[in-house]
Amino acid sequence: MTDFFRSFLDCVNAFFIVYLVGYSTFLFLSVVVGSIDLYQSRQRARMRNTLWQSYYVPVSILVPAYNEEVTVVDTVRSLLALDYKLFEIIIMDDGSKDATSQVLIDAFDMVQVHRPIRQVVPCQPAVAVYEAKGTRVPVTLIRKRNGGKADSLNMGINCARYPYFICMDADSVLQYDSLERIVRPVLEDPNVVAVGGSVRPANGVVIKDGRVKRYRLPKNILAAMQALEYDRSFLAARILFDKFNGNLIISGAFGLFHKSTVIAVGGYDRGTMGEDMELVVKLHEFCRANHRPYRIRFASDAVCWSQAPERLRDLGKQRKRWHLGLFQCLWSHRRILANPSFGLVGVVSYVYFTLYELLSPFIELFGIVTIALSVAMDMLNLPFMLVFFAAYALYGMVLSLTAFFARMYTIDLRLSALDVLKAFLLCLFEVVFLRNYLAFIRMTAFIGYRKNRLNWGKLERKKLNQEE
Repeated sequence: MTDFFRSFLDCVNAFFIVYLVGYSTFLFLSVVVGSIDLYQSRQRARMRNTLWQSYYVPVSILVPAYNEEVTVVDTVRSLLALDYKLFEIIIMDDGSKDATSQVLIDAFDMVQVHRPIRQVVPCQPAVAVYEAKGTRVPVTLIRKRNGGKADSLNMGINCARYPYFICMDADSVLQYDSLERIVRPVLEDPNVVAVGGSVRPANGVVIKDGRVKRYRLPKNILAAMQALEYDRSFLAARILFDKFNGNLIISGAFGLFHKSTVIAVGGYDRGTMGEDMELVVKLHEFCRANHRPYRIRFASDAVCWSQAPERLRDLGKQRKRWHLGLFQCLWSHRRILANPSFGLVGVVSYVYFTLYELLSPFIELFGIVTIALSVAMDMLNLPFMLVFFAAYALYGMVLSLTAFFARMYTIDLRLSALDVLKAFLLCLFEVVFLRNYLAFIRMTAFIGYRKNRLNWGKLERKKLNQEE
C-alpha cells in the first residue's frame, strides 16, 4: 500500500510540475506575441489614422445601469465627447432603486416620449422611454422592469437603430478614439461578427473629453495590482487567441457586436452570470454549425477605462461572479471541449479555459496538498521544490511587468519613477497575495450561488476622475 501511495504521489507531483510548465509556456508565448503585436499596431496606426477617418459604420452604444446615480452622468458625457461620426446612446435603467433615471433626466433635459419597442429578443417590458433634447448625439433612456444585466442588454438591442452595437458598463469611460478603433476590424473584414476592446482600471487616472491627462498607478494597493493583472490578461492572452480566431471572451465592459447575428442566436442569455462570455461562445457555435465564415476579433488599441474594486470584499464578489459565469458557459457548451469540428476553438481555447481558468484553483490546491504529503513522507527534494517555485514566481513577475510596460509604451503613457518602483514591488505582492486570494475565492464560488445567481452584484462606486 505504501509503494502504491508513493507511486501515486510521484505521478501527481509530475502532473503538477507539467501543469505549471505548460501554463508558464503559454504565458511566455502570450506576452511575447502580445508585445510584438502592440509595437506593430503602433507603427501601423501612425500610417493609417488619416485614411480611416473617412470610413465608419453606424453604432448604437448600450449602457445597462442599476443603481448607478454616482457615475452614469459622467459616463454619458464622456460618450458625447467621442470622436465619431454616427452613433446613438441608449441607457437601460433596470429598475434602479436610486435616482439613476432622475439624474440623467435632469442632466440632459430629457422628455418622456411614446416610442414603441419591438421585442426581437426576450426582455422585461419598458416602463417609460425618455429622449434628450439639444444633444448632438441621440440619447435615449429606457426605464424597465428589473431583469438583470443580460435582460437590460436585450432591451437595448430591441431599441437599437443601427446594425452594430456596443455594450459597456455605466461606470466606464471610453477613450476619445475608441469607437473608431473598435470598428476597424469590421471595415477590414465583413465577416467580423464581434470585436472586443481593452479594459483598463480608471482608478488614479485623470480623463478629460476621453483623453488621458494624467496617468498614475492607483493609490489603492488592490486597484494597482489589478492594473498589472488587466494588462497581462487583455494584452497578452487575448492577442494570442486573436491570431487564430480563438477568443472566447469579450468583456462586458466594452465590446462591439453585429446586431443581426446576435439576434439570430437569441440575444444574451438571461439565465447566466457570464452573459458576455456565453454570447461569444454561442456566436462561435452558431457560425460553425451553419458553416458561416466569421471572425471574432480583439482590438488592443480600443481602450475603455473602468473602475476596479478597491476593497477585498468587492473584488471577491466580482471574481466569484466571473468564475461562476465561466463554469455556466463551459458546461452549457461542453460539446465544444476538445472537439476537432470546432477547430482550434475546441482543441486549444476551450481546453485552456477549462484547465487553466475553471479548474486551476482546484488543481493547484490538490498539487500543494500532495507536495506537503510528499515532504512529510520524505519523498521530495524540498530545496529543489522551493527553488522551482521561486523561479516560477519570478518568471511570472517578469512576464507581468513586460506586459504592463509594453502597454505603457505603445499608448504613449508616461510613468513617474515612483510608479515604476511601485510596479516592481506590487508585482511581487500580486504573485504572493492576490493570486492566492483569488484562487481561494474561485474555489469557494459555488457556495450559495443559486440564491444570488441573477443579481447584479453591485460594487462600491466613486466619481470618475474627469477634469472639467
